[in-house]
Amino acid sequence: MKKIFNGFLFLFVINFSFGQNTNNQLTEQKIDSYIKEVIEVNEIPGAALAVIKNGKVIYEKYFGKASLEENKAVDKNTAFKIFSTTKLITNVGVFQLIDKGKLSLEDPISKYLENLPKEWQDIKIKNLLTHSSGLPDFVKFDDISISIPYSEKLAILSKKPMEFATGNEYRYNQTNYLFLAKIIEKITGQTFEDYILQNQFPSIQSGVYFSSNFGEAHPNSAFRYVNYNYETKKYTKSTTNSGFDAHSSNGLNITLQNFIKWNKNLDNDIFLKKETKYSMWKPFSYGNQTDRFGYGWEITPLNKILSYGFSGGNETAFRKFVNNDLTIIFLSNGHKYSNLYIHSQVINHVASIADPGLTDEYLLADEKLTQDFLKLDIDKSTENYFNLKKVHPEWDFEFRLNAIGYTLMNYGRINDAIKVFEINTKENPKSGNAFDSLAEGFFNNNQFEISKENYKKALELNPDNTNAKEMLDKIKKITEKKS
Repeated sequence: MKKIFNGFLFLFVINFSFGQNTNNQLTEQKIDSYIKEVIEVNEIPGAALAVIKNGKVIYEKYFGKASLEENKAVDKNTAFKIFSTTKLITNVGVFQLIDKGKLSLEDPISKYLENLPKEWQDIKIKNLLTHSSGLPDFVKFDDISISIPYSEKLAILSKKPMEFATGNEYRYNQTNYLFLAKIIEKITGQTFEDYILQNQFPSIQSGVYFSSNFGEAHPNSAFRYVNYNYETKKYTKSTTNSGFDAHSSNGLNITLQNFIKWNKNLDNDIFLKKETKYSMWKPFSYGNQTDRFGYGWEITPLNKILSYGFSGGNETAFRKFVNNDLTIIFLSNGHKYSNLYIHSQVINHVASIADPGLTDEYLLADEKLTQDFLKLDIDKSTENYFNLKKVHPEWDFEFRLNAIGYTLMNYGRINDAIKVFEINTKENPKSGNAFDSLAEGFFNNNQFEISKENYKKALELNPDNTNAKEMLDKIKKITEKKS
């Protein structure tokens, strides 16, 4: 009997292992098929994708070119610029100091920063992390050059008005992370860069560095490609330089493998105590009681399941589905359509493949709708849209149709864009924004009279629409000049 039982157990283990391997292969094939289509439709130069499930890397692959000029392929050594996803690393650095008792969320920033206006004195560390400070955003002002020293930046910024009462609302703001970096430096006596590298990447010799100069060449770096020209079918290489003071908000460059290691250390509580780590993901209590955001981490629902992460440059994203033990990392160096949030679509879709319980049918339909209008002719994509609406009349695609319309318009398909905007006004007849977009489409097609009628409708629906007022004046001048 014992031999029979052992034989049965052996067969069970073999069959279970075979089943697991088969499932993993199917998952890999589905992700492969999906991500290759995304790269093709959006003409993404280079990308890397990792999926970590139950502590194991179940998918890690590299695609396309790190450098179009040198025809250099993306591989495991390619360091991607992760833009604002950098903020997650800064957040962990802040909470490491909290873990060691050197900093508190309730500390006023004036405890560490000098020469602050009186109105800023009581802003707290938690307000910087949650973008609830109300501080003026230094990147919005032309008179604050990236090249001037921090002390001069602060002197000019101190004269700018607050954006709102501290704690009342969420408003994304780079000044918050400039100050977090300076507070880290004040407490540790190190540069921000040295502190982060020593405390989160201590054993890594290459593939992690700080630079907010996107035109700067580094060994094995992926260049950023922007401003796709639909006529020449070529990208322009980015030469944007945000300056040294932007390192804490957008300056990290990292390989996918090093990001995977970073995530493992976060999961295994190497960086932070478990309770400290989870405190980053608690929602902050905003005064307006409507905004939702964690302590430096975006809180995003997918099929009613919360995830935590951040994205950067509309090109990179990191998301953790904590209760599902799933993490997805997507890195890219450009894409053709800049306003469609491709990175979020990738995370959501790959999550549904890796864990069917995360499948959100509305978001998948939203993505397919986008892909249809980009790759199919306008009549077929319109037909697909209305067929979808017959099945799900309750689904609202106003935002998506508007984004698709502008994308088509920006890439030379003006007549198709107008058709999409027209669909949006018919579907959303009380939306002033939909009529404003349609009016812009007609204006850009030199159809001024019909543009004027739609701007009037937009203004009727939203009397505070200053753009419509300005455009009506502009059309009046154009038509008077012609007559």
